[in-house]
Amino acid sequence: MKLTFVSNYINHHQMPLAGRLYEKLQNDYCFIQTMPMEQERSDMGWAADVSKIPYVKCFYEKEEECRRIIMDSDVVIFGGVEDESYIEPRLQAGKPVIRYSERIYREGQWKAISPRGLRKKYHDHIRYRKSPVYLLCAGAYVASDFALIKAYPDKKYCFGYFPAFKEQNIEQLMEKKKKRREESGKVRILFAARFLALKHPEYPVHLAKALKEEGVSFEMFMIGDGEEKSNVSAEIDKLGLHEDVRLLGFLSPEEVRKQMEEADIFLFTSDYREGWGAVVNESMNSGCALIAGHGIGAVPYLLKDGENGYVYRTGDEEEFIKAGVSLAKDREKTEEFGQASYRRIAEEWNDKVAAERLFALCEGIVSGNIVSPVSGPCSLAPVIKPGKGYNYMKRNI
Repeated sequence: MKLTFVSNYINHHQMPLAGRLYEKLQNDYCFIQTMPMEQERSDMGWAADVSKIPYVKCFYEKEEECRRIIMDSDVVIFGGVEDESYIEPRLQAGKPVIRYSERIYREGQWKAISPRGLRKKYHDHIRYRKSPVYLLCAGAYVASDFALIKAYPDKKYCFGYFPAFKEQNIEQLMEKKKKRREESGKVRILFAARFLALKHPEYPVHLAKALKEEGVSFEMFMIGDGEEKSNVSAEIDKLGLHEDVRLLGFLSPEEVRKQMEEADIFLFTSDYREGWGAVVNESMNSGCALIAGHGIGAVPYLLKDGENGYVYRTGDEEEFIKAGVSLAKDREKTEEFGQASYRRIAEEWNDKVAAERLFALCEGIVSGNIVSPVSGPCSLAPVIKPGKGYNYMKRNI
């Protein structure tokens, strides 16, 4: 089988999955990059030397060859590209395509009523509802967005992003964390994200204030940079937390992972605009107990409330702080959640499992006999409305 992935560019979050597919298919697998990476993301350590990756071809360098590959492949996965011209000839020819998409209404599903927007959605999605076109949902609310426009009926599958899985001896890792806590006498809390309004970096600072008032012994590290950093720094000074909260600035992906492996609790405070959030995968792989908002795309797929972390209602800072104080006080629960987090990634939500299931889905599409797993990557995606996601998680997960 010839399988091709078309996306804007390859990055460190995509390479593990792509590498697995290349191992399986060799020269029958190709990743077509449609544009060079933006300088901002390149500066964050996301860039890869595509000249050294055997399965990557750049559309802007070899357009004719890439167009031929897109048309000749058995299945093409298409995502991360606004320009439909790359895939339009294949769609018109009725050849199998799997779209790979984050939310289309992350600013609010009320936008689905826009006539102009609906014309665009009809052109890109709705008119192919009866064609061999399928959808990988990179986030738990993607299926709900596309269900609003009646696209891809019964052809929507759970998926996401799969940063490199690091196999760990989880018992040894948790023992190392415990030893550090005993030596310092402090629970370590970590936040890692760009300092943007949608990420709500002020939440961890307000949690730190509550922890200090409760007499909890803790240390908090915040990784990242961005337009809200000066406000966060000012808030830390205002609340007298400069000895408790350290701003580490930008760190490389490798350095972020190292910090995760030292941390007990990871905070993820983005709002509904966070399509997926690969730090969820990475922190869970690192044995962290999580506190995260329900509106984040990865959360309903990866977190089980009360089992590997706590889920708070997105936008409810009071509930977030309450969960944070409770977990920081409970060392036993923190360890329990950390181990369960690791197992969740190790057993199902990793690049190896995702590649195997994606290949099986492609085989099923080609043969006309799709058999979906009951959970995890490539299982049928439930339609979860963002406004009801919190109750869904509390009830079902």
